[in-house]
Amino acid sequence: MLSYIPYFLVALLLHELGHLAAAAICSVSVREFGFGWGRKLYEFRLGTVNCVVRVLPIGAYVRLDMSDLYKRPLSQQILVLLAGIITNLVVAAATGGTRFGLVNYLLAATNILPLYQQDGWKCGMLMLRGCFQRKSPLPEWTFTLAGGGLSFTLIAAAALSWI
Repeated sequence: MLSYIPYFLVALLLHELGHLAAAAICSVSVREFGFGWGRKLYEFRLGTVNCVVRVLPIGAYVRLDMSDLYKRPLSQQILVLLAGIITNLVVAAATGGTRFGLVNYLLAATNILPLYQQDGWKCGMLMLRGCFQRKSPLPEWTFTLAGGGLSFTLIAAAALSWI
C-alpha cells in the first residue's frame, strides 16, 4: 500500500496542473498553486502565481480568482473545474494497467463525486446557479446533502465489495 503514495502525489500534482492549464487557456487568474497542507516550508513565484510547498505532502490545490472564473461563460467555468479530472483520465488511459494508471483513475473517480468542495460538487453548483440564474439555497443544500449521501453510499458499497 505504501508503494502507491508516490504515484498518488504525482497524480495530485498532475490533477492541479490540469486546473492551472485550463485556467490559463480560459484567462482565469490563479493566485496560488500549493502542494501539501499546513505551515509553509517554501514559497516562490512563477510569473503571477505564488507557489507554496507546505509541511504535510498529502494534498495539492490551485487557488483561482473566483471573480475571474465567474466572468467566463459557463462552459469555460466547467472546463476549468473539470480539467483536473480530465487530466487524470488522460494520464490513466496513457499509462494502461499500471499502478500509476490505477491511482489516476481513482483520483478522477473520487473527484467527480458530488462531495462538498470536490470538483463534481463545484460543477453541480455552477450548473444549478446557471439554471436558476442566481444562488438558490434550497436546491444547493439539497444537492449538497443528497450528493454527499449518495457519494458515501457508493464508497461504502465499493469498500464492502472488496471485503
